[in-house]
Formats: sequence, C-alpha cells, structure tokens
Amino acid sequence: MNAPDTFFLPDVQASLDTRRLAIHKVGVKGLRYPLALADAKGGIHHTVAQVSMSVGLPPDVKGTHMSRFVEILEQPRAPLDANGFLAMLDQTLERLDAESGCIDFSFPYFIAKAAPVSGVESLLDYDVRLIAEKREGERAELSIEVVAPVTSLCPCSKKISEYGAHNQRSHITIRALLRGPLTPEALVRLAEEEASCEVFGLLKRPDEKWVTERAYDNPKFVEDLVRDIALRLMREPSIAEWTVKSENFESIHNHSAYAEISGINA
Repeated sequence: MNAPDTFFLPDVQASLDTRRLAIHKVGVKGLRYPLALADAKGGIHHTVAQVSMSVGLPPDVKGTHMSRFVEILEQPRAPLDANGFLAMLDQTLERLDAESGCIDFSFPYFIAKAAPVSGVESLLDYDVRLIAEKREGERAELSIEVVAPVTSLCPCSKKISEYGAHNQRSHITIRALLRGPLTPEALVRLAEEEASCEVFGLLKRPDEKWVTERAYDNPKFVEDLVRDIALRLMREPSIAEWTVKSENFESIHNHSAYAEISGINA
C-alpha cells in the first residue's frame, strides 16, 4: 500500500475554530538547543539555551503549526547579537502568520576572569536570559536579564563586633529593557562593581586575602546593593526600563534577605 501524498493531507491546525477565543501565547517551551552568540570582544560564545517560542493565535484559527518553531531554530544563521535575535522574532511572526509573539532564551554564560593578585584565570558562569517580544500593534522589544553571584558583608555585623563580620553570597538579578546595544558582560560588571566584592572561579592564597579584606572594607546591606545598582542603571542610556533584585543567602540565618527596585529611564 502506497503512503498517502502529503500534498493532500488535511491541515487541521488551520481549520476554523468557532469558540471565538483568541490565545495570547501558544508555542513550544522547555526545548534545549545549541546557541552561538557574538560576544563583546567580537568572538563567538557557545552555550546551550532553554528555549521558549510562542505567538498569538487569532480567535478563528484552531491551532498553530508547532513544527515551524523548530524549523526556524534549525535554519543556518550567523552568531546571534541583538539585531539577529530580533530578526529571529520577525521571522517567527512571518512564518506563523502572527501579529504578536515572544522568543525567550535562557542559558549559562561563561566569562573569563583573572584573580585580583595572582592573575590566575578561570571561568565563572552566569545565568543569562534574552527575551524578544512583540505585542499586537506595538514594536518589538528586547530585554536582557543576568544573575551575577557576588559577596556582601553586613555593615551592622562589622559595626557591632570587636573583630570580623558575617558575609554571604548574594545573587544580583538585573533585567533591562533595551533601547540600545548592551552586553551581558556590561550588566555583570555593573553588579560586581557595586557589591562588597566579586566572586571568582579560582583563587590562590594571596587572592583569598584580597577578597576577604576587600569585602570587609566595603560592607553592603541588601538595600545598599539594589540602591547603588539602581543609580547606575538610571544613568545607562541603552536602558529604557529596568529591575534590580538582590537575594542574600544569609550565613547566620536559615532564610534569605531580599530587596528589589524597578524604574523607567527618561
């Protein structure tokens, strides 16, 4: 028995739906896919992304064509930068005949760092998220989110103790709606510069002495972290809107300290 001619197979997804309910987002999520990114130095950064892709579905259409999302990912393309990511969204909207849609890539991003005294190099991983989204009747927008691990040292502990002060590892999350080019490295660096001290993948003894003393000389509450970073974000011309969060994993409690600020730049 011969296989049926695919030209005559019915397209059930494109059939009429009579319930008259538009769907805001429909697509695929939880898809892992290799990703090549153009980095800040003109090189190529290879990673693996957790991908979500969706479009809006009109009220009279039964379903979207799920396979087309994967087909878009499979197409050969240059390493992605901001323009390339927005172009992928445009391609998705055109291919799915949609007026709105969203592409969301979450991935580990590795940055090479040199220890402060010995200069020994190591890689440190950061969680990065790129989100390209277009709402119906509006222009496409690109957001970037980074999670940077840092050290924070408690000013109160330092003030009231005869010696020493408790510190903790903190996660600084910055999410920025972009109106100009901005790299993950730039946001990571901003977070690290405002912390009590940055963290490193590899430290020798002279480096450990340096980071211990650096944190002690630069104490920050969780409130200090988000306020100082917010002031930096407010002066960044490439950012239209922003949110900064800090979660401090306390060393003397079994809970975290948390703070968050959001803002819109003129």
